[in-house]
Amino acid sequence: MLGILVYISFVFTSSPISKLKISLFFSTELISQRKFEEIKKANQAAAKKLIEDHFSSSEEEGDEDTEGKQGKIVDKTFITYTSQIGKKSKILCFFVNPYSCLILIFDEFFLFLVSSPLTDDDFGKRDYPWPCPKCRFEYKRSETPTRYYCYCGKVEDPPLDPWLVPHSCGQVCEREFKPPCGHKCLLLCHPGPCPPCPKTVTITCYCKKAKPVSRRCSTKEWSCQQPCGRKLSCGQHNCEDPCHAGNCKPCPRISKQKCVCGKRVAERLCASPVWHCDQVCGKILPCGHHTCEQVCHPLACGECPRSGKRFCPCQKSKFFLPCTEDVPTCGDSCDKVLECGIHRCSQRCHRGPCEICRQEVEKHCRCGKHTKRMPCHKPYLCETKCIKMRDCQRHQCKRKCCPGNCPPCDLPCARALGCRNHKCPSICHRGSCYPCPEIIDVKCKCGNTKVTVPCGRERTTKPPRCKELCRLPSTCHHPNREKHRCHFGPCPPCHQSCQKVLEKCGHLCPAPCHDQALVKQTGTHQPAGPWEQISEPVYIQTALPCPPCQVPIPTECLGKHEVSPLPCHAVGPYSCKRFCGRSLACQNHTCMKECHKVTKVSDRKAGRECLQCEEACRKPRPPGCPHPCILPCHPGKCPPCVQMLRIKCHCKLISLYVECRQLSTADVDGKNRLTSCKNQCPKELPCGHRCKELCHPGKCPFNCNQKVKLRCPCKRIKKELQCSKVREGRVSLECDTTCKEMKRKASEVIVILPALAELEAFENRLKGRRKKNRKKDEVEIEPSAWQKYKKVFLSLVCTLVVMFAWYLAYDVY
Repeated sequence: MLGILVYISFVFTSSPISKLKISLFFSTELISQRKFEEIKKANQAAAKKLIEDHFSSSEEEGDEDTEGKQGKIVDKTFITYTSQIGKKSKILCFFVNPYSCLILIFDEFFLFLVSSPLTDDDFGKRDYPWPCPKCRFEYKRSETPTRYYCYCGKVEDPPLDPWLVPHSCGQVCEREFKPPCGHKCLLLCHPGPCPPCPKTVTITCYCKKAKPVSRRCSTKEWSCQQPCGRKLSCGQHNCEDPCHAGNCKPCPRISKQKCVCGKRVAERLCASPVWHCDQVCGKILPCGHHTCEQVCHPLACGECPRSGKRFCPCQKSKFFLPCTEDVPTCGDSCDKVLECGIHRCSQRCHRGPCEICRQEVEKHCRCGKHTKRMPCHKPYLCETKCIKMRDCQRHQCKRKCCPGNCPPCDLPCARALGCRNHKCPSICHRGSCYPCPEIIDVKCKCGNTKVTVPCGRERTTKPPRCKELCRLPSTCHHPNREKHRCHFGPCPPCHQSCQKVLEKCGHLCPAPCHDQALVKQTGTHQPAGPWEQISEPVYIQTALPCPPCQVPIPTECLGKHEVSPLPCHAVGPYSCKRFCGRSLACQNHTCMKECHKVTKVSDRKAGRECLQCEEACRKPRPPGCPHPCILPCHPGKCPPCVQMLRIKCHCKLISLYVECRQLSTADVDGKNRLTSCKNQCPKELPCGHRCKELCHPGKCPFNCNQKVKLRCPCKRIKKELQCSKVREGRVSLECDTTCKEMKRKASEVIVILPALAELEAFENRLKGRRKKNRKKDEVEIEPSAWQKYKKVFLSLVCTLVVMFAWYLAYDVY
């Protein structure tokens, strides 16, 4: 078996996982059924022989059965193989079938490798640990042991002995107990921690008052439970606690004590006589200008802290100043080392603490797996959890950003000991737990006769026979029963008549004693199918109730509506099936629940047992509010509506949100203010200008104050006036004397124009008509320049005259 484990460990640590899986698979196929049967028979014969030898050499355990013996011997034989391979894979096969342990170990390793997250690419790239096939401790590659020692470390390369625990030298352990007590372990070389020291020592109690007693060395400290009596730290009182270990607790008494400065007296614990009040000293210092600012101190105040040489805040310049003046800043850079210890303060000399270091640096997390650029003053801890196994090889570290120094496992072992009664109290450890050191008394029923056995043997040890009479009290209501000896199990049943006084009516029960009647138990087992045989009925002892009393008693219903006669056994609260009819808390409805109990409420008012009104409030809303009441049915007035209404402003351009209660309770002016968007009205006045008023209802007021230009009738004089006054005709602009003179001149110019036109027409008539038949010998006379361009010249002159007249008429002086 050891060779197979070493071979598997060697293959696992030196070959890729894929090859290991293939080799394991083919190895399982090559094991023949014949060889397996031979090994199984040989193991059975060896175990049987070992059991027979053990039976012949032990007379104390003669009462135990063969199966129990065989199970314990097999457990002891294969106990070293029950240590865990991993956190999730434990070899539990030995307790089921110890003869197939090799095959199941092989299968366990195969399943572990198949479920392993490792791949072929991981080999050669990461430093995987080497699990020791002996103790399953995972060593690092650099720490892999090169020598093979036994458990106690005395013998190197211990020889194989089939009658010893594997990897054991068979010598006495002789390791010191933990905690050290001066004794050494006397067990043979064994795996796991040594058991508690079993030596017997004579030792007294903590307070040294009681006589010394003999106790186990591992539990030698004990208390006599008498008052300690040692002097407390106050020097006045003695310790009143029971005998205890270590120093005594502080004195719990209270006394009046002065503070250090002597100004106040207060009641305080006697254990803390020195205390400081919260008053400032306030004495004048030797400088004569300042007072002592210390709080309640016993010694002299000392010199003024502002006297003598004083440094500037950056400690670079010295100043000799009176204590009445503050030390100025030197103006140099502060240059103090910041809290990070790397960078320095870049500010000028300043008072007060330097600010935190804000320089960005490349930081590694504590475990060194991640880097991040971040401010220097912030620590960087990643979220990666450590997956290394602790020294117990059972639990993972699971600390975030672990630097590699995983703490030792501080969880309790809590594995069940071989006794199956207690759990291992040690800290989580490797290897097997020590045997249970407790002893248990196997007693008879009454406890007068007992037998002391090791813890765990109480299940197979028969209780001793007792000759005392049974002291168990009567299980029925009768005070006496037949005499019989101490025994286990129930006492014989009682055959007397019941004669109990019924609790409800006070009548006597005439039936026989029925506290331990045999009752057939039915309906406890459901057959799996028609092939299953019907088992015999099971009878159990149980107490039957007394038959009910039939005397009629008048009883009032729960809701106090009527009184009806009921049998004595059925007397109690009942419902008359009517509606309750009590007024609910809303004061609007009545309880429609069936007749029920109502406690501590006046007549016709609902109590906490009545129904709660779940209808909505149907009270009328204030005028103008379209929303229902948000509360359920309630008494009194409804709360004001706080819902928001979306309305258009007066100018119909913007949507406004107004509380319903404000709009419904406001008057006409208030509603106009709420529905106004407070912007300029976009409407146009009849004059064509935009309304200057804020958003308002109705028509815009015709009070346009915009400036318009008003001209006189001749269009020469213009003036800016209010549009409303011009439209109403209250303002007019008349022509002055200048305008009239210009009109006269213009009229004269206009009179000349018709005269020139007549002159031109007259000249055209004087020319006469052209003769069609002119003589060939007649000489043509060439027209002069005036005749050619007379019309053009006259039209140009007229145009200039008209333009000049208009210029004079519209000129602005």
